[in-house]
Parts: sequence; C-alpha cells; structure tokens
Amino acid sequence: MKKTIIIICSILCFNIANAQDWAKFSRYENANAEVTTTPKAVFMGDSITDGWAAQDQDFFTSNNFLGRGISGQTTSHMLVRFRRDVIDHDPKYVVILAGTNDIAKNNGEISLENIVGNIVSMCELAKANKIKPVICSVLPADRYGWRPGMTPAQDIVKLNEMLKEYAASAHIKYVDYHSVLKDENNGLPAKHAKDGVHPNLDCYKIMEEIILKALK
Repeated sequence: MKKTIIIICSILCFNIANAQDWAKFSRYENANAEVTTTPKAVFMGDSITDGWAAQDQDFFTSNNFLGRGISGQTTSHMLVRFRRDVIDHDPKYVVILAGTNDIAKNNGEISLENIVGNIVSMCELAKANKIKPVICSVLPADRYGWRPGMTPAQDIVKLNEMLKEYAASAHIKYVDYHSVLKDENNGLPAKHAKDGVHPNLDCYKIMEEIILKALK
C-alpha cells in the first residue's frame, strides 16, 4: 500500500511539473540567452523542425538561421511560446511549419479552422513586430506511428489548401513542400522518411533548396 502511494505521488508530481511548463519555454531558454546576433530567420515548428536542426546543423549556422522546433508540439504550444522563441530575436523572417501534430490530436480535438487560426495568429504577431512570416505546407503523411488506425492524408491536404488560401489573401509567402515530397497516397515515402512522418537528411536537403528560394 505504501509503495502504491509513493508511485501515485511520483506520477502526480511529474504531471504537475510538466503542466507548469506546458509550452516548454525551458527548452530554448538557455539557447535564447546565448544568441548574440540577429538571425535572418527563425524556424518555428515541431519534431520535423527539431530534427532538421539536429540532422543538418550546418544549414542553420551557415545561413544565420535559428531552429526552434519542439517534438510533439501543436500550433497551440507554438503560439504560446512565439514571443520568447521568435519575436525576442527580431529576425527578418519566421518560417512556420506546423499542424501535423494537431491533426494527430496530440493536444486533443481541434478543428482545421482552429489550426489555421493559430497559424494566422502567429503570422499577425510576426507582422506586428515587423517580422515577415513564411507559411510552409504540412508535410505529407498517410499514417502516424503513435496513432494507430488514423489516416491523416486528406486532412493534411485540406489544411494545406486552407493555409495556401490564407497566405494568398494576406500576401504571405507560402512554401509548398507537400507536392514535391508526396507519393501516390499523399504520404511521405520511405525514401524520404522511414516512419512516414520524420524526414531523413536527403529529404531535408530537398526542403532546404525550396526554403532558401523563399528567403532570398
């Protein structure tokens, strides 16, 4: 009985600690403090951006980019930490690649309209601070390994259509990774990602060519 109580208390303490930093401000707190020059662009995103900076660090350092991706995050998380991880750096651009974890319901149910709304809010915050937002299409995916049975491909296509429409109406650059990387099922093929979601280095190289054209 005593052992059970200790385990329950440990779980509660762990959950409380996580809840206190829900948006993960702490992830880049030290790194943000160490930035001494104004970056050309901050890349805001989830594990896809997180993995990008980890797999090809030279791409970021040589181009004066900052990677601010956090694995598992949704657009709601990103919107909350947008000031600390983007605005405070005063970059010329913010590159927003987000939404797949919303579709995966990592933070619970959310409509496509509200996913777009979170991205719109990030863009409006950027513009208000004289930062040029760049909206990226969500990468193709026809499955999520952590959500067995879910079929996200068509929701991603629809979300990208909505993002592209908003970008055009707001005169914001829209970067289309999806059409370049997709397979016949609107998924991310094995040559680009073993798990169908997270790009390998060769895939990131393709994405780099595309984004550099947008950031000229």
